[in-house]
Amino acid sequence: MRRSEAAAPALGGRWRSLRTAVWLGWQIESNWARPSVFAVYAVIKPLSVAGILVLMFAAINRGSGFDSPAFTYMYLGNAFYLYVGAIMSGMGWAVVQDREHYRMLKSMYVAPMDFRLYLVGRGAARFAVASISVLLTLLVGMLAFGLPIDVRSVDWLMFVPVLVVGLVALAFLGLTMAGIMLLSGQQSWGLGELMAGALYLFSGAIFPIDVMPAALRPIGLALPATYWLELLRRSLVDSTGSVSIILRDWSNQSLVVALLALTCVYAIASLAAFGWCNHRARARGLIDRTSNY
Repeated sequence: MRRSEAAAPALGGRWRSLRTAVWLGWQIESNWARPSVFAVYAVIKPLSVAGILVLMFAAINRGSGFDSPAFTYMYLGNAFYLYVGAIMSGMGWAVVQDREHYRMLKSMYVAPMDFRLYLVGRGAARFAVASISVLLTLLVGMLAFGLPIDVRSVDWLMFVPVLVVGLVALAFLGLTMAGIMLLSGQQSWGLGELMAGALYLFSGAIFPIDVMPAALRPIGLALPATYWLELLRRSLVDSTGSVSIILRDWSNQSLVVALLALTCVYAIASLAAFGWCNHRARARGLIDRTSNY
């Protein structure tokens, strides 16, 4: 059999594994509910988050209206940051769910598929759920608070590739979290949320990294999410780039290069970290253990 003929079935098997993982992840995330019931939750959650943000901004910036660049900066950053918590912590939480709750992690290991691809599929399901929240949050911002987004003036040639690259970076971070979860018990379920909260602080999601102490700013500059959020803001509303003094002089090309470079670095580190964690977990017999979920 020629190599190309052998590769076709392998590629088809990977696609089936990914598709099944996405379907399973969607069913779990929607709690096996009917689409109409889950839609209620999908609508209420982003509206609640948007309401909290608006109240916070109104209480802190009493002299500024919702038409200020600071509000747009904060609102857009928070909207797209929903992807970070959903994908990164979701992939790690998938390990805890399958091992502690459903008791099926060892079955996934012996199944004829790449376990990393399965985790990516679970993360893709979380992406689909988070996309509903992101779109609704942006829509509420545009209709209720006058968010200055004009679909006709959006730089789609920058927005779409940047969004995809950022999601890839988040998937690799999620793979790292999954590896850590393999070595820990169910009591570490909040570790993913903890890491997402740390990135929320250092990546400039709701305020520019300029306001942080000088010693902490390099942490933000070392995160791909910092450049990802800045590029997304610029592609939607170019004027928001002036809010961050540190990134103000960075061109779009420089931000893209930084995002791509950091994504590659994190990809290599994440694959190595997951490989080590996976080896340790299997050697210590942690794949089929439970810790009284």
